[in-house]
Amino acid sequence: MKILIVEDQHRLGRFLKQGLSECAYTVSWVCTCREARDALADTNYDVIVLDLGLPDGDGLNLLSEWRRVGFNEAVLILSARDSVEDRIKGLDIGADDYLPKPFSFDELLAHVRSLLRRQSAVKQTVINHRCVRLDLLGHTVELEEKAVDLTSREFALLEIFMQNAGRTLTRSYISERIWPGLSDTNLLDVYMSRLRNKLEAGLSEPLFKTVRGVGYRLV
Repeated sequence: MKILIVEDQHRLGRFLKQGLSECAYTVSWVCTCREARDALADTNYDVIVLDLGLPDGDGLNLLSEWRRVGFNEAVLILSARDSVEDRIKGLDIGADDYLPKPFSFDELLAHVRSLLRRQSAVKQTVINHRCVRLDLLGHTVELEEKAVDLTSREFALLEIFMQNAGRTLTRSYISERIWPGLSDTNLLDVYMSRLRNKLEAGLSEPLFKTVRGVGYRLV
């Protein structure tokens, strides 16, 4: 299980990283909004422990930004702002839990375990992004409520993007998951062209963005 800590107090950040690592979690620790954006764009996390008072911005604005672009990681706000109004605002913006400072590590650990249980219990079978609906069980795709016929490879490719909406995925990352062991990433360009032809025709704005020299992003 992977946990991202966003905390600018170095003593507390080191303490949380060490404590959670000793509990067998894979832990990353960053101190700023910019570093948090980069970390979340690079990989998936199971839980994010988010402080609100960061040196280059407000954690609530960062959380709102994440939810707006489709990131759905479980977020535990950890903050000295402990009024009822602060908690309500954080939860309304998109936090899954709220733990005021000061706190005990055992209590934090219990909150993290609770979020992880909740995440594992939710089996998302339908994924929506903008006007696209992907049904994992039915193996169907709808664009603006109209069925789209995709091959199994095209469906698998779209699923990767839908599961990582807003993230830039490298060509090698995508290719390895669609064609394991195949080093020729030129095949990806062919399938991306097919997917775009089937999904972007008639839309006012594209669904996919090509990041030159890196890969693609579902926007």
